[in-house]
Amino acid sequence: MRGVGSSVAMQRREIEFGRRRKVGAAGGRPNPVCGTRVQQAEGFYGKGWTASELRRTFTITPSANVSQTHYQVLGVAPTAPLADIKRAYKQLALRYHPDRNNGSQVHEDQFKAIATAYAVLADAGRRAHYDYQLQQARLRAEEARRAQQYRPQNQHVYGVPMPAAEPLRTRPPASSAERHYVRHERNARFTRRDWLLVIGLVLGLLLFGLGVKLLVDRMAVADNYRDGLRAYGRREWSAAHSFFNETLDLRPRHLGALRRRGEIEQLINHNYAAAQLDYAAALRGTRGRAARAQLLYRIGQCQVGQKQHRAALDHFSRALTLDSTLSSAWLARGEVRLFEQRLFLLAAADLSTGLRLRAQTQSPSVKWLTYRGLAYFKAGDYPAALADYQQVLLLRPRSGQVYFLLGRVAQQQGRRGEACELFRRGESLGYLPAEYARRRSCGGEGRPR
Repeated sequence: MRGVGSSVAMQRREIEFGRRRKVGAAGGRPNPVCGTRVQQAEGFYGKGWTASELRRTFTITPSANVSQTHYQVLGVAPTAPLADIKRAYKQLALRYHPDRNNGSQVHEDQFKAIATAYAVLADAGRRAHYDYQLQQARLRAEEARRAQQYRPQNQHVYGVPMPAAEPLRTRPPASSAERHYVRHERNARFTRRDWLLVIGLVLGLLLFGLGVKLLVDRMAVADNYRDGLRAYGRREWSAAHSFFNETLDLRPRHLGALRRRGEIEQLINHNYAAAQLDYAAALRGTRGRAARAQLLYRIGQCQVGQKQHRAALDHFSRALTLDSTLSSAWLARGEVRLFEQRLFLLAAADLSTGLRLRAQTQSPSVKWLTYRGLAYFKAGDYPAALADYQQVLLLRPRSGQVYFLLGRVAQQQGRRGEACELFRRGESLGYLPAEYARRRSCGGEGRPR
């Protein structure tokens, strides 16, 4: 009987609901669920309903989820600043306020949940405590999940879903070798990848060792060269030569060490061949014109010391081509032309140029004035020779050689008595050629008293 009654009641409700739909369609009005007001439609109890009432009746509204966190209620991230929380609270409070929703109970519950969430998150202390509780809850859930994973399949922990059953693992039938417990060891062999790894490792070690060696050598070169310069400045020639040798052992093309060692070999040890080799090696790595000219001049000096006058003259000329202000090269070339080639006018010209350039930075030199006077004398320019000899006499008044040379000039000019007197003065100062000249030219005349 109860089943028959309930079925009859359901049929009546369906008939009544179909009649209401027909009435709504006949009046040209939309369905009440669409949100407009119904003026004459009768409900189950014979009264007119509004659209909001029908919406509350036939629409399912979400209620506050108890599993939601305060951050999810406000729709903000757990790391959101206070400004974002306030903004979200104001927007949601305006949206779900009961006064704006006709006193809806659902919206009132939502509004209470929003207010509770804001009260907790707006307070720094309460928010920190709430974050700590959330973190502990997450840790407990993770620990329970891990415990469930490592439990037997037939054991279950309440509140954690059961993991999916693992598939049944099968394998092919055992071979005869496995049945009889025979183990066949595979021969280990190097693959291409293994060879590449070994080669790369060896190359890396070699490069590392080479880098360390280069760094150590560079530091040793700098230290040895610095110590060599200090010994060179203190005129400790042997120590300086040793330091420069150690520098060149580590770095054979060190230009400074080559040049300094060559100077020691040339000027101190008089080993002109070794000095020439050092200068030539330094010349190959030198780029500046003035520096190259200086090295060419040094090579020419070494060739003069080895009696290679033609090669020396060529190097002096090359040095002057690169640097025409190199006074030492002018003087050295003039000396070679005077004593070896006997080109007296050319020698006098070179010596004059060298003395003029030298006078800009240094005082007149007795040696080069004497050589120029001799070149003038050999060329037959006696007045010029006399002027140079007199200038030398002013610089070295106690030189018997100067009196001898002045006597030669006076003798060539026909002033025999003055020549004899000059020879006598040179003889009195101990210059033997002056004595021989006096005896040969003056006889007993002009004998020193």
